[in-house]
Amino acid sequence: MGHIKEPAGVDLVINSRPLTKDEEIAISKYIHAYKARHSQKQVPTKREGRVTTRKKVVVN
Repeated sequence: MGHIKEPAGVDLVINSRPLTKDEEIAISKYIHAYKARHSQKQVPTKREGRVTTRKKVVVN
């Protein structure tokens, strides 16, 4: 997402409408459910790397 540069002499103002009580409750419930569902994800631990051997190339 980029930065929006205001042209000279122009003010960009964004006003949003206030939320109703029902909307606040719905958003709060959604956030609570999202956190409950995604907070139990486990971070994978670092796996040990495989040891590989290279074949030696014989140049004649």
